[in-house]
Amino acid sequence: MKDPTTDRFSAIEQGLGYIYQPRLALLRLMELPENTAVFLEKDDDLDFVDKDGSKHLASLKHKATGDRLTDLSTDFWKSVRIWLARYKRDGCVASNMRLFLFTTGTVSDSSFLKAFLPGQGNTGDRSEALVEQAQEALSRSKSDVIGDIKKQFDKLTPTEKQDFLDRILILDGSPRIEDIPEKIKDRHMRSIRREHRNAIFERLEGWWNDEVIMQLTGNRGEGIFGFEVSDKLSALSEEYKMDNLPITFRGKEPPAQIDTKSDPRTFVMQLREIGIGSSRIRNAILDYYRAFEQRSEWARENLLVSREIEDYEDRLVDEWSRYRDCVFEDLDENSAEDVLRQAGKELYRWADQQSGNVESLRIRARVTEPYITRGSFHILADAAPAPRVFWHPRFLDRLGKVLGVSK
Repeated sequence: MKDPTTDRFSAIEQGLGYIYQPRLALLRLMELPENTAVFLEKDDDLDFVDKDGSKHLASLKHKATGDRLTDLSTDFWKSVRIWLARYKRDGCVASNMRLFLFTTGTVSDSSFLKAFLPGQGNTGDRSEALVEQAQEALSRSKSDVIGDIKKQFDKLTPTEKQDFLDRILILDGSPRIEDIPEKIKDRHMRSIRREHRNAIFERLEGWWNDEVIMQLTGNRGEGIFGFEVSDKLSALSEEYKMDNLPITFRGKEPPAQIDTKSDPRTFVMQLREIGIGSSRIRNAILDYYRAFEQRSEWARENLLVSREIEDYEDRLVDEWSRYRDCVFEDLDENSAEDVLRQAGKELYRWADQQSGNVESLRIRARVTEPYITRGSFHILADAAPAPRVFWHPRFLDRLGKVLGVSK
């Protein structure tokens, strides 16, 4: 099979460019003052607006490894075409914009574009020389695209040409898309324990991409501010403290359709046994799914200490047994079925509605999400070979007769 990196029809770099845009925007926004806002696909690939309204327009180029910018590189001149239009629209010399080209490539040593690299100064002689070099380069091109750019550039006055070119900065050798996560973790996440940085970055980028999508689809009109990133990173890091755990399954639903009438799992059978309605059974299935998946994710990320889940379940079972003894205290072998069901409903109501408010029943002090406690009770109610908690006073006896499980 042909190597896609050498296939002339390959769109790999173009595809990476689209993903590169939000990822580099996140890195740059974290490097700028917190009151800076970023817009994607407004006047350029990225628009950074600081607190006084000054704008930095940024064109991004994610290039193949080894790519170099020369005098007539279309990456540079196509950006110039965009910038010229914005410059004229905003009153030329009166405009308040700076112009940046971020490229993973490097500027050729023989190219006049090296004058746009950082640290070159902004003297009058340099500005005049840049204008001459730019015009000389434009005159050498036979490209219709560059020819049109030359016409637009020539419409500027000599002062405007110098002013326009003085606003441009090329940041070559910019980090490639695969290198940005490590740069963010190394530069901006040092206060976070190393073993949690990958998980926190993934969640931060997930939130970031959602905000970008909202902006691009018109559901968010304002820019995304640096302080929002700081606040989100701080909130996420708090979830990984020793008295807390991250909550990532809030609002999630199982991939398969929920069937409250024929779901064969024991914890669902238990709810049907005491006459719980379909909508409440659906909520129970959601709580079970979210708690199960959440606990599995904690385990995969090594966020739990040894036997933490087992100890937590033991606490739940102990508290459940105490409340069960109170609710079932006046029952006997002659109690009617409706009385047994009502007792089971009362016990389940405690687990479903009240247990989440008991601080001692939290897996950790700051984990207050209700589905963790509720779902954990359903996990215990689904345990094999026999449930560790039950609601109907006779459920274990009946289950034993069906499955051969002794009480």
